[in-house]
Amino acid sequence: MDFVISILVNLIAIYQWALIIYIFMSWFPNARETAIGQFLARICEPYLEPFRRIIPSIGMIDISPIVAFIVLRLAINGLYQLGNWF
Repeated sequence: MDFVISILVNLIAIYQWALIIYIFMSWFPNARETAIGQFLARICEPYLEPFRRIIPSIGMIDISPIVAFIVLRLAINGLYQLGNWF
């Protein structure tokens, strides 16, 4: 069971890095139109979209990625707790 939890934690950590890179790409003009930007959009946007529908932006600042990142951290913590339970 520890092996499965370890793999899931590592996959979530990689996904968190993908989200961070995707979020920072919004600061650079035309970065999201590159091949890497389009790939990250395909894997990150389906996860970010529900948060964007629930959490309104504050002016020009979109805080939904922060909440999405926190949810991923909570998932990692939950997996660690599950691993300690078994």
